[in-house]
Amino acid sequence: MATKHFLLAIFVLLLSFGPLNVSAVSPQCGKEITQCHNKEEALKMKIIAIAAILVMSMIGVCLPLFSHMVPALQPDKNLFVVVKAFASGVILATGYMHVLPDSFEDLTSECLPERPWRKFPFTTFVAMLSAIVCMMVDSISMSRYKKSFLRATGNGDLRNSTKIESAESADIGHGRERKIEEGINTKEEQLMKHRIVAKVLETGIVVHSVVIGLSMGSSENPCTIRPLIAAICFHQLFEGMGLGGCILQAEFGSKMKVIMMFFFSCTTPFGIVLGIALSNVYEDNSPKSLIVEGLLNACSSGLLNYMALVDLLAAEFMGPKLQSNIKLQVWSYIAVLLGAGGMSVMAIWA
Repeated sequence: MATKHFLLAIFVLLLSFGPLNVSAVSPQCGKEITQCHNKEEALKMKIIAIAAILVMSMIGVCLPLFSHMVPALQPDKNLFVVVKAFASGVILATGYMHVLPDSFEDLTSECLPERPWRKFPFTTFVAMLSAIVCMMVDSISMSRYKKSFLRATGNGDLRNSTKIESAESADIGHGRERKIEEGINTKEEQLMKHRIVAKVLETGIVVHSVVIGLSMGSSENPCTIRPLIAAICFHQLFEGMGLGGCILQAEFGSKMKVIMMFFFSCTTPFGIVLGIALSNVYEDNSPKSLIVEGLLNACSSGLLNYMALVDLLAAEFMGPKLQSNIKLQVWSYIAVLLGAGGMSVMAIWA
């Protein structure tokens, strides 16, 4: 439900963004008329894009969730770790190679006044704040969970429980019970961490997907839309695999899994539909659109970069499974480079 409210806020923002310093801009800014301008042909391409992106998104996010049919792709298997590393590389490159440059391009456009948009690096500033907020969500959520867990187990606050555990550790007779309790606690904490990661990661992806869909839906240039369809399809496929892996590890209930799959799969197509509906009033190069898109992309970039580096890659590579297996660690690094490299190459067409 939080994702739903966040999307609604974005749409309201896009429609009602008004009090911005957009005076004294170039008269050439606005809807650009090119030699490839063809409204009817562009509409056909958009309909194809909606169907193709929806299918590829569903395939990508569903593949990890049906991994129980393939024993080698279970979360505790080595192949799953390598595939997840590849998908994490895709998400990392999405933030650095696709979202961040788009935000720079929007917020430094000649269509915006020099002050303040080209005098201050808003893109990196917003991305930095977004990453900090993401870390706050991680930290506060885990703290709240630990406190609720300790209350439920009757251990009081965290400091008291630490003292109790220290005293118990001296009692050999209770050693076995303490180890069992610690194992349960660690497992629950890890599960909570996976759930936070999955929800925050989807939020970052959804924000970027809305912007992509709006841009494509409002465009009337088939020459631009045609290569974007292939690039976005591959993008959604691999990004969906990364998100699907996080959802699988989070062990959500069936209802939550369906909701998260639905939002990921439908956000970009819905953005395209919204862009088509607003094509008469929404202009890619208008100052207001550039500011809104640029700020949203910067925010999304901060989320994706933090999640990819801290919660996905660092957590995996510093974990016991990879730290105890150098060969698997090397293969995982290769997978990360392949995923990031593939998405970087796609930046040529996207």
